[in-house]
Amino acid sequence: MIAAGNRPAAIAAILIAATILLGLAVGAGWTDAVDRQISHSLALRVGQSDPAFIASMQWASWIGGGTPRWIIVILLCGLVWHWCGPRCAVALGGASLLSNLASSLLKFGFGRARPDLIDHLDHQTSFSYPSGHATSAAVVYLLLAWLAPPRWRPVAWTLAAAMIILNGISRIMLGVHWASDIAGGTMLGTAFALLGAWWVAKHRNSA
Repeated sequence: MIAAGNRPAAIAAILIAATILLGLAVGAGWTDAVDRQISHSLALRVGQSDPAFIASMQWASWIGGGTPRWIIVILLCGLVWHWCGPRCAVALGGASLLSNLASSLLKFGFGRARPDLIDHLDHQTSFSYPSGHATSAAVVYLLLAWLAPPRWRPVAWTLAAAMIILNGISRIMLGVHWASDIAGGTMLGTAFALLGAWWVAKHRNSA
């Protein structure tokens, strides 16, 4: 039986296993029909949309990856340091770095090609599964919500939901990810957010 204090770590392990299992299902072609149906509904419409709408999707995607992502992470590390001390900042920064490394390793391991339904409307240089943007959105904003003071949690949870959904939809609409890539990245990021929250809580309980 799993002790209550270790449940977040156990759930994180299950989510990581689920990410790997989904990757195997993706490799076997089991998600192709659903992926293509969702991309046909979203990506093909965006290709014919107003340039301003495409630009808004590119902006939503831009803040979730590359240099902007790390600038946001650094700023949020400073915020959570103010909220609950250096351990919280280390948890957020460390979980972000480790999840990014895990995402990159899984991308290389699964080697899934990017969608080919439309011309890619955003720059991409790596494989498709799991989405690094979705991983980052989940780990950063979920952990931020878990570490937020009680009075800020409703706002933090709303921000987390908005960023995860907006980031994921934008990546599909821009034609650079399948829906299963987003699902895998979100599970992976959630796992590392849980590990970060568990690490902080474990220290608090032992203090």
